[in-house]
Amino acid sequence: MTQTSPHVIIIGAGTGGLCLAQGLRQAGASVAVYERDRTRTNGLFGFRVGIDPDGSRALTACLPAELFEVFLATKAETPRFFTIATERGAELLRMGDGDSPEPADPIDSEKSISRMTLRQVLLTGIEDVVHFGKTFTQYERGDDGTVTAHFADGTSTRGDVLVGADGSSSGVRRQYLPHATMQLLDAQCVTAKLPLDEQTRHLLTPEMLRGVTLVNAPKGYGCIIHVMEFKWDREGHLKHGIGGNDGELLRRWPGLKYDNTRDYIMWGWSAPSRLLPAGFMRLPGPDLQQIVLEHTTGWHPRFRALFAAADASTAFPLQVRTTAPIRPWPSTNVTLIGDAIHTMTPGLGVGANTALRDAAILARHLIAAHRGEQSSVEAVAAYERQMHGYAWDLVARSKKQFGGALPLDKPVVGRVLLAAMRTGLRAFNHLPAAKRRWQKSMEDTRGHGRVPSVDQERR
Repeated sequence: MTQTSPHVIIIGAGTGGLCLAQGLRQAGASVAVYERDRTRTNGLFGFRVGIDPDGSRALTACLPAELFEVFLATKAETPRFFTIATERGAELLRMGDGDSPEPADPIDSEKSISRMTLRQVLLTGIEDVVHFGKTFTQYERGDDGTVTAHFADGTSTRGDVLVGADGSSSGVRRQYLPHATMQLLDAQCVTAKLPLDEQTRHLLTPEMLRGVTLVNAPKGYGCIIHVMEFKWDREGHLKHGIGGNDGELLRRWPGLKYDNTRDYIMWGWSAPSRLLPAGFMRLPGPDLQQIVLEHTTGWHPRFRALFAAADASTAFPLQVRTTAPIRPWPSTNVTLIGDAIHTMTPGLGVGANTALRDAAILARHLIAAHRGEQSSVEAVAAYERQMHGYAWDLVARSKKQFGGALPLDKPVVGRVLLAAMRTGLRAFNHLPAAKRRWQKSMEDTRGHGRVPSVDQERR
């Protein structure tokens, strides 16, 4: 029986949805993306995303080769250190080597990426199939096997496959899997950024300047600090005299929009929700910044200065949450990718990479349907079998790694747990072999050394 090439509707122009659209477009498959943001530059929240080898494999499978090179050219300098410190600045654990060179392998390496720039790279070249200002409301199935998506402005579109890539508050998931639930962890965050310049450099230790720093504080408070230092400015001109010719590559994409106009420091501060005021998630940036300062009076002056120097207009709140795992469901022509189906805590830092992995796998199977090798539902079923095989383990491990369930805010129990945790980290810091094993375990989680077969991860 001859299969008809499916038209794929994607709800959401985030990381996973755009990667899927790129992969389908490169194969000549019919695809359209519908995004609630009104313009290409709306909704650019978040400052950094770490792309691991799984994410890079997905991007190289779905992007045109030259656009993947643009992705590589716009990354920040690779972090050399991972450090855990107390709120008073004492080192608990240090991993890494400040003298190591930039990774040579474009795939099997970690990359610090501006989340906003990544979105702009993923939008480049598929502008004609991305429709902005489209808020999804519901879908309905037709007797002919098609699916119609409806939008708040009264318009609709019909296709053969509907993909929910609309994030943790997914409207597609609410309708398709109403039994799927989200778990709120007892943790809320403020994230903000400030320019990296001569003045703010003096607030950072050498390890902080060239790495990722995690602050471990009493009562369940914590903070993560990243430095984002880029090679290129917006026009593709070199900064700092670093050699290379990537700037010309960037200038060959006049439609590319990216935010690497200045280097910056970003921080994310977190606290147990019950220690924060009611209405925290609705507060404006200046109020959020003031709350951080009020809750960190005993912290090292370096950290306090970073909090105070942040641009208050960049501060926004986050509620840490995760998806409750669910059993596989019968596959249809509706499916979900990324946070729409498996929201993760920041504990492992693999949420965006898993969305990219979803997108590459689903793209491969939908391309097979486009070629008439299987039906659309068979393509969705093949993707979902694979997704169920890795996603729920990562959801559980991310939740455990984040540690949001530990009662660190309890007066007595919290002090005991914190003391034990810090003692363990200090001891671990003096065990090189144990640190190497832990690093290898983390690298395995993030896809290092995982060699894909051609028919599994690449077209």
